[in-house]
Amino acid sequence: MKRLTNIFLMIKIGLLSDTHSHFDPRFIDLFADCDEIWHAGDIGDIKVLDKLQQLKETRAVYGNIDDAIIRRSIKENERFMIEGVDVWITHIGGYPGKYDRRVKAELFNNPPDLFIAGHSHILKVIYDEKLQCLHINPGAAGISGFHAVRTAVRFNLDNGKVKDLEIIELENKRFGGK
Repeated sequence: MKRLTNIFLMIKIGLLSDTHSHFDPRFIDLFADCDEIWHAGDIGDIKVLDKLQQLKETRAVYGNIDDAIIRRSIKENERFMIEGVDVWITHIGGYPGKYDRRVKAELFNNPPDLFIAGHSHILKVIYDEKLQCLHINPGAAGISGFHAVRTAVRFNLDNGKVKDLEIIELENKRFGGK
């Protein structure tokens, strides 16, 4: 009789970053079908984190604008295994070819399957061939910053793979956005 040791179930993740104290009420519907919400830093106000945690289980890291209250509540880096995927979330991490010096050595010594960083306000999904690692920056979901379009991401983790990635455009700040 075969023993099953690594049984994984598909879970849906809602990913955002750089809310800068703004909780968009659309998060309620956008993340309704998600199992977890992940926030890649620059939350801005602990109330935003509290509201996300009321919606779903939330994993978050602090960013460079986050105050002492937020920094006491969450860590700078989160590294964990979930559904067979090794995940690392940080705020300032850079991207393939331009990783931040703070994370570069660890990335090359022990690359995760999925590396998530915020900070740039620029949505990026890049597979790093050298590290065999998927990099995601969900852009910025807040109303503060230079970004023209507010964004977030949803995806599934299924049997050790990232699948069904969706880019969510919340609004174009130049054309009627706030």
